[in-house]
Amino acid sequence: MYIEINNFDPAKITDSGQCFRWKRLMEDVYGVTAYDRYLEIRRNGSRFELSCDEDEWKNIWSSYLDMNTDYTSIGSAITASEDEYLKAAYHYGQGIRILRQELWETIISFIISQNNNIKRIRNSIEAICSKAALPVTGKAPERIYRFPKPGEIDREFFNDRELGLGYRDIYLADMYEYAVTHPDFPDRLKQMDNSEAMTELKSFKGIGNKVANCICLFGLHHIDAFPIDTHIKQILNTYYPKGYDFEHYRGYNGIIQQFMFYYKTNCPD
Repeated sequence: MYIEINNFDPAKITDSGQCFRWKRLMEDVYGVTAYDRYLEIRRNGSRFELSCDEDEWKNIWSSYLDMNTDYTSIGSAITASEDEYLKAAYHYGQGIRILRQELWETIISFIISQNNNIKRIRNSIEAICSKAALPVTGKAPERIYRFPKPGEIDREFFNDRELGLGYRDIYLADMYEYAVTHPDFPDRLKQMDNSEAMTELKSFKGIGNKVANCICLFGLHHIDAFPIDTHIKQILNTYYPKGYDFEHYRGYNGIIQQFMFYYKTNCPD
């Protein structure tokens, strides 16, 4: 199917640090594995060819790509501000959206992200999916596998050094085991406000403030969550020595965090 989408740049989303199973297949063509399915996106300006039918678009991908958030209005609010750094970050990162990702995959992915870099995170996640070898629903290229759910792999699965998990293996084994004995865990998280979800998430080993905020922003779509890693800390110290005004941007601080993060980690300057 073909569709027009404004404020959507797959290249920037692929490199934004929020998702780890987007792949650039060739120029302007991207492969996405999410929600147990596979999607190819081919870009031509603001027009996109998607390898799904209209029902799958309406039921899965439209929500996943956050089509109901008004990114144009958010961009207008940023460009109307006097914040020169943020305006530069927005113009550089325009087209990034906060994906509505599957919660369980987000929890596991960001536990892996602890003190890690994007390349290694991607490699570990792909290694987990390849080892579990669970097929996606519908058509997909060979060796495209979905993310394993609780109960589909056991503790011993994570003993494999080839997964590249390091000390995080025990955190993942514990989380999978907990989710098997508490099957309502993801649904409970979805019913919590941001403060409650942060407290719940930080009760697990391997989840601190940064990882919990990432899960809230990228897995629960708490759009005001503002993960602070070393890059964001440097930005705040350099450009906001008197403090960043969270109140001014209430309602979309998490989107701003993504513009800042992308600008800091991708701009050659």
